[in-house]
Amino acid sequence: MPVLELLQRRIAIAQELQSVVKTMKVLAAASIHQYERAVESLVEYNRTIEMGLQIILGAAVYQHPAIAASPRKLPRNSPLGAIIFGSDQGMCGQFNEQIVRYAVTQIQHLSINSSQLAVLAVGARVIPPLENAGIVSERNFAMPTSLAGITSMVQELLLHIEMWQSQMQIDKIALFYHKPRSNISYQPHALQLLPVDNKWLQDLQQKRWVGATLPTFSMDWSELFSALIEQYLFICLYRALAESLASENASRLASMQASEKNIEEQLAQLLAQFQQERQTAITEEMLEIVSGFEALIRVD
Repeated sequence: MPVLELLQRRIAIAQELQSVVKTMKVLAAASIHQYERAVESLVEYNRTIEMGLQIILGAAVYQHPAIAASPRKLPRNSPLGAIIFGSDQGMCGQFNEQIVRYAVTQIQHLSINSSQLAVLAVGARVIPPLENAGIVSERNFAMPTSLAGITSMVQELLLHIEMWQSQMQIDKIALFYHKPRSNISYQPHALQLLPVDNKWLQDLQQKRWVGATLPTFSMDWSELFSALIEQYLFICLYRALAESLASENASRLASMQASEKNIEEQLAQLLAQFQQERQTAITEEMLEIVSGFEALIRVD
């Protein structure tokens, strides 16, 4: 019986783990859906910002032709500010290691040395892979745990970017984060946050306005342009955080699915072993009863 009791305990533990894993799967799937909806909600807002930029860039052809036609370009070897998005929580596989490898490869392609590189890490678990790669983060931010925390995190990052620009003359900013591909897969992604993509601005400037009336504006051109670019930066950072969080939960969901499969296999083996041991114990008890009965007959 001790063997049966041990197997019963193991089966109970496996069933409890199975219940925990199923709960975590449900939570991860719900989080993925939540962050994906947040990204979708940015589409219309981003369209509004692009329309505003289209209006003032079109007007700039007449008011500020030099600025509109030739946006500033930075030299290739200028300092780089890199913001790398990882996770604060575990059970998400190689999520942090993958984004660090990707970021390091992209930075190497830019021929950026350590003296030209400033790094911000978002998520505590991305720091060890960065240190293993020889990269020191000048500051670490905690990854938001919900949608409500994304806005305040974006504001903190924008303040740090402003400090980079004003105090360290870092005007080239890149984001490295994961983008979800499905509920259980994702891929690393890099986005040049600053300077703003010249081709994108020129395309907006040359884009034909669709509407019955031509739009106009009355405030200062440069102030309005700066305000719209700030909103564009906000959208980019918000999207990066939301997509990174969705990808983190996709990685966690994949890990939980693998764990659930392993638990189911182990549980099946334990149940089969329990049934075999139980049948053996019953057989042994029956043999003992028969042997005892035969011994009594012989005595009589």
